[in-house]
Amino acid sequence: MVAVGAPAMAQDQAPEAASGLLKKQSVTFKREGVAAANRLAVEAGFAMLKEGGTAVDAMIATQLMLGLVEPQSSGLGGGAFLLVHDGKRNKLTTYDARETAPAAAKPDRFIGSDGLPMKMSDAAIGGKSVGVPGTVALLAAAHKKHGKLHWKTLFQPAIAMAARGFPMSQRLHTQLKNDPFLRSNPAARTYFYDAAGEPWPIGYVLKNPEYAATLKAIAMRGTDAFYAGEIASAIVNAARDHVNASDMTEADLGAYRVIERAPVCNPYRGLRVCGMGPPSSGGIAVAQILAYIERFPLKAWGPNSVDSVHVIAEAGRLAFADRNRFIADPDFVTPPPLLLDPAYLKSRGDLIDPKLSSGRAEPGNPFRPRYTSGLAQAQTHALADDQSLEFPGTSHLSIVDRHGNAVSMTTTIEDQFGARILVRGFLLNNELTDFSMLAKENGLTIVNHVQAGKRPRSSMAPTIIYDAQNQPVIITGSPGGSAIINYVVKSIVAIVDWGLSPQDAAALPNFGSRNGATELELGTTLAVMKPDLARRAHPVNVIAFTSGLHILRRDTQFKTRQWQGGADPRREGVVRGD
Repeated sequence: MVAVGAPAMAQDQAPEAASGLLKKQSVTFKREGVAAANRLAVEAGFAMLKEGGTAVDAMIATQLMLGLVEPQSSGLGGGAFLLVHDGKRNKLTTYDARETAPAAAKPDRFIGSDGLPMKMSDAAIGGKSVGVPGTVALLAAAHKKHGKLHWKTLFQPAIAMAARGFPMSQRLHTQLKNDPFLRSNPAARTYFYDAAGEPWPIGYVLKNPEYAATLKAIAMRGTDAFYAGEIASAIVNAARDHVNASDMTEADLGAYRVIERAPVCNPYRGLRVCGMGPPSSGGIAVAQILAYIERFPLKAWGPNSVDSVHVIAEAGRLAFADRNRFIADPDFVTPPPLLLDPAYLKSRGDLIDPKLSSGRAEPGNPFRPRYTSGLAQAQTHALADDQSLEFPGTSHLSIVDRHGNAVSMTTTIEDQFGARILVRGFLLNNELTDFSMLAKENGLTIVNHVQAGKRPRSSMAPTIIYDAQNQPVIITGSPGGSAIINYVVKSIVAIVDWGLSPQDAAALPNFGSRNGATELELGTTLAVMKPDLARRAHPVNVIAFTSGLHILRRDTQFKTRQWQGGADPRREGVVRGD
């Protein structure tokens, strides 16, 4: 059965869709299915499932196609966080393929000649912001452990599509038109724009023979074709050949490694919610928010209620205060040991006033058993302000297969079109701007500062939720910068507490707090809530939100395994399953 999450849209926002629950229904299927951000990518992944491939096989084919048809969001030049549930071993493995800073990187990387932090637009565009890409290494590592089909087979759909061309989507066209930086890169201008500098029209067949050639090389020779030789040299030269030049070397590319990390799992209403640990802040922050709100009667309050928005926003303030203070690459900074300790979570959750906003939360003290809301005098970390850009340079896909495997992967090049450098048919990331530009504040260390070989903090939150039998029941995740955390929380609460279908959960208006204002989605029914929240002392902003949730849920009401899937109406996502 096939259903489309939403038609192509001229803008990222679709207020008419997000204003309430969508009329569209979730896709129902029994055995296997794919939810991702573009129909052509979903078809590529689904074709691998029909060949008997695993969820990881389908993920690889989907990602390779996304790099072609949704190049503004992810691709070979970026990184990802991947959760894989192995149905045979009944085990969850999480993979860190976050980009790394070059060996020559120093803490003052983004400090200008005036001694001040660079403007974000100056830092993000060009080679200095490019991290060593991890996506290709991830695809190979995951395939080696969880794949079934031949490696070369997984590349064929994207190779064929790149050679014959694909129709320019409305969303890609709009983002190309609105982006002020991409035209300055000669390769990108030639590929994406006509002679007058206008993006090719909607429906124009866009061919990418260079991408096809790159994929063919990787299909034939594996990761060596990407991390060494001509492609590696091209990446390094493209990143260095810029006014904002990179110091990346081919040795940096050759040294890249994917890391298996321990999952972050925490209970919520009888389920087990599992996500990605540091350097992503997503898994911990989602777990903390859920722990803080579990004491409240969200089911009785229902969606789009002032009480629900209030307590979830207050929980977000607490979680983001800890996130900004403590989370960084764990190979450089050991996370506090008690962030998910039940007593610590209770002490933090007790700070939520059910009728009055704190306005701004302070980080806790998750280093020792005497939990307080303030900092211990011996604390040595300064608050690191969130520097992530709120652009749609990220994508998410959720997949299940007939073998009982499941995949949740959030994949990215950071800002839309990344560093605006096109090389060998794909765009390079600008992930290093996810580091704090300052290394110290008031004489104290900011944990997420630039260091050689370090991975910048992320908010990506791919999530798999398990029932009491340790079987996956919900697979979810979203793009959206630091707002990802609130999007994922919304999707979980919508399904678990409010009983919504995956499609309705994805379409539900977005809201939350990142320890600043309480944010309500522009053009939705929530926007009218501003005066009610203001009476509870909330600072409120009504803003556009570009979530891209892709959700699969196993329906436990049926004796036979049955799944439902939903795709966020704010983007071009679809779901296909059978």
